[in-house]
Amino acid sequence: MSLACLARDGHQVIGVDIDPVKLDLIRSRKSPILEEGIQELMRDVVESGRVTVTHDAAQALRDTELSFVCVGTPSAANGSQDLNAILRLAEQLGEALRTKPGFHTFVIRSTVQPGTVEEKIEPILERASGKKSGADFGLCFQPEFLREGSSIRDYDHPPYTIVGGNCEAAVNAVREVFQHLDAKFLVTNIRVAEALKMSCNAFHALKITFANEIGRVSQALGIDSHEVMRLVCADQRLNISPAYLKPGFAFGGSCLPKDLRALTNIAKQHDLSLPMLSSLLDSNRVHIDHAVEKILKLGRPRVGMLGLSFKTGTDDLRESPLVLVAKRLIGEGCELRIFDPEVQLSRLLGANRSYIDAHIPHLKSLMCPSMAEMLDPSEVILVGLQQGALNDALQARVRPDHYLIDLVNLPNRDLLRCRYEGICW
Repeated sequence: MSLACLARDGHQVIGVDIDPVKLDLIRSRKSPILEEGIQELMRDVVESGRVTVTHDAAQALRDTELSFVCVGTPSAANGSQDLNAILRLAEQLGEALRTKPGFHTFVIRSTVQPGTVEEKIEPILERASGKKSGADFGLCFQPEFLREGSSIRDYDHPPYTIVGGNCEAAVNAVREVFQHLDAKFLVTNIRVAEALKMSCNAFHALKITFANEIGRVSQALGIDSHEVMRLVCADQRLNISPAYLKPGFAFGGSCLPKDLRALTNIAKQHDLSLPMLSSLLDSNRVHIDHAVEKILKLGRPRVGMLGLSFKTGTDDLRESPLVLVAKRLIGEGCELRIFDPEVQLSRLLGANRSYIDAHIPHLKSLMCPSMAEMLDPSEVILVGLQQGALNDALQARVRPDHYLIDLVNLPNRDLLRCRYEGICW
C-alpha cells in the first residue's frame, strides 16, 4: 500500500520482496492485498511507470536515495520478536551500501522493540558497509499508523508523522517525502519512536478490552453498553484527552479505588471475569511498592516527604498513595518527616480523619511546620507535591548530598543541586 501511495505522490519507487507471487501480481498491475481502492491505485501507478519491483534488495538500494524497511517481525515462541528477517536484510543492505557513492537514508518501519535499531540494525549496517552511521548514511525509525481495511485513508490523513532519526540529513529526507500531508511532522529520537509504536498498539488493545469488559458488566445489569461507552467518549476533557496519560505516581482518593472495587464486585456477583479491570488495583500497589523500594535500597535513611494528600491542592488523605508510602517507610524503620502545607490535622474531619487515625495515628509527630524543618535533617527527599513556590523553595534548599525521588515530574530539574531520580523516568 505504501508503495502505491508513494508512487501516486510522484516518487519513483522500487518495490523489493522475496515472494515471486507478490512481484508478479504488481507487475500485472494488481495489488497483493485486498482493500478499498487499492486495486485501482496499483493499476494506475504501475501504468504510470513510477513503480518497478524486484527481488534484488542490493540493486534497489543502489538505484535509490531512501529505503523504507517494512519487514515482518512476528512473535517467537516465547513472545519475543523474531528479528531474523530484518537483521538478514540489514546485512544485505550494508553490503550493497559499501560500494554505493553518496549519502543513503534507511527508514525502519517494521515494529521493533526499543533499542533494536541502534543496538542491532545500526551495527550491522556499519560493519557490512564499512561506513559510519549519521555521517555516510542516515538511519531513522518511522512508525506507521495504518489500519487494515482503511490504510489508504490513514496514509493520507495520519494523526501525525513521527520520525526518530540519528542525523538531520536523514530526518530531512523523510520530511521531504511526507511534508505534503496535512499532519504535524514531529521529530524525536529513535528509541522514543520505537517505544511509541508499541505503546500505541498496547493502548489500542487496552481500549478495546476496557470497552468489552464494561460491555459484559452492562449486559449483566441490563444496561445499554453502547450508550454507556458513547457517553464515556463524549467527555473529551478527561476521558478522551491527555488527562491521566502522563507517567507519575499511583492513583488514590475517595473515588477511583472505591469504584473499581465496586465494579469488580458486581462482576463477581454475576460470575463475570474482568481480568483487566480486576488487575488495576494490583498494578497500582506495584507502583507504590516501586517507590518504597527505591528508598529502602538506600539503607533505611532519614526521609523527608513533600506532600501527603492524594492530589496537589487538596487535604484529602483518603486512600492517598503517599499515606501508604509513609506507613510502609515507618514500618521499615525509616526516620520520617512530612511537610504538606495543605494538610492541617486540626481541620481533618469525618472519613478523612478516620482514615489517618487508622493508618498513621501518630501523624502529628511526623508533620513539620515548614519545608526547611522537613528538608534539612533528611537524606532522601520524596517529592509528591508540585506548586510553584514550593518548587522554588526546593531548588533553593536541596544540597548535593540529598537524594531526591520525584513522583510529580518536577519542572526545571537541572536547577536541583542534588542527586535526582524519577519514579518511572
